Amino acid sequence: MAIPVVAIVGRPNVGKSTIFNRIARQRISIIEDTPGVTRDRIYTHSSWLNHDFSLIDTGGIEFSDQPFMEQIRNQAEIAIDEADVIVFMVSAREGVTDTDERIAQILYRAKKDVILAVNKADNPEQRQDIYDFYTLGLGDPIPVSGSQGTGLGDLLDEIVSKFPVENEDEVEDTIKFSLIGRPNVGKSSLVNSILGEQRVIVSNIEGTTRDAIDTRFTDETGQKFTMIDTAGIRKRGKVYESTEKYAVMRAQSAIDRSDVVLFVIDGESGLREQDKKVAGYAHEAGRAIIIVVNKWDLVKKNINTMQKFTEKLRGELQYLDYAPIVFVSAITKQRLNQLPELIKTVSVNQQRRVQSSILNDVLLKAVAITPTPTVKGKRLRVYYLTQVAIKPPTFVAFVNDPELFHFSYQRFLINQLRASFDFSGTPIHLIPRQRK
Repeated sequence: MAIPVVAIVGRPNVGKSTIFNRIARQRISIIEDTPGVTRDRIYTHSSWLNHDFSLIDTGGIEFSDQPFMEQIRNQAEIAIDEADVIVFMVSAREGVTDTDERIAQILYRAKKDVILAVNKADNPEQRQDIYDFYTLGLGDPIPVSGSQGTGLGDLLDEIVSKFPVENEDEVEDTIKFSLIGRPNVGKSSLVNSILGEQRVIVSNIEGTTRDAIDTRFTDETGQKFTMIDTAGIRKRGKVYESTEKYAVMRAQSAIDRSDVVLFVIDGESGLREQDKKVAGYAHEAGRAIIIVVNKWDLVKKNINTMQKFTEKLRGELQYLDYAPIVFVSAITKQRLNQLPELIKTVSVNQQRRVQSSILNDVLLKAVAITPTPTVKGKRLRVYYLTQVAIKPPTFVAFVNDPELFHFSYQRFLINQLRASFDFSGTPIHLIPRQRK
């Protein structure tokens, strides 16, 4: 399921950024007692009571001809459009203003869940004197104080109560996969070619796809898939369009709800620095990954072209050494028929479980091949392994001292696991824990 999105909107100088920083538990938005300081949308991830969500701070909405006001309104409207829950922030000190009423009219038309938060209710009198805000017609106002942090628990309780319920149609036997990559590598063309029909707009203009688009299909074996096409992830320095910043977050949200990620590279232009950063999103999220080299029909080839390209990828993407590589063409459909089967294979691998007795046989053989290291006269001892999770496969190694469990030896044990079991396509997490 996609991570819910919460947007904070309101007129300038009502304390939106202060509340944003409080909920985010860090100072992200600039706080200054001057209207219009926050011009762009600012977003982060947060959580409350085991509910993860994305949080957006917006510039203050004003209805004037001052510089940047139109851009700020556009930014806020985008946030309203993309949010699952909207926190409408007003101020207890100024009471209901004409601007508040005009913003309320915009929120009526949005037809989204709206929570009315009355900020700057710093003392008991202000927390009780909020009845005027009922005139906005947005339900019970919740008094909060950004400066003191009071009332935030009630506000967050109300926010998470509005989160959408997971779609029951997304059954367990459906494999969800997304296509990620920098703009213009041919993700939308791949979607169309896999489906055999034009479901997504195809264009050579970078950033044509703004949102994640879900498409369900079934292959000839009866396996159900949900395919998520995403907007291309730009370099941070180039994320300047009003909708581009949110496209980055939507791509990350698509990764979060995917089982398998197809990391798409342009075979003609080759691997770029930004490709590595894009792949890092999926790797850090622990998703199964397939590297898809698209536009292979446009590449001038000789007998060793594919081998050299593979060696280059392996050298520059060493942290993805577990990911299979497939060379395809969305135009000629070369090797596209391999993708569904490969997706199924890595999906099975990321759910693989291994009995503890078998794991420890592998551990004994590994230690016999390469004994545990000694650090400052103290030898690492790995007593036993056990698997604690899947998606990705996660193992706990009980040791005498976790600080002795150097990264290099962790990687050695992971490689021994890969040599013994088919974990191709999926990362493996190995967690050291001191045996008591």
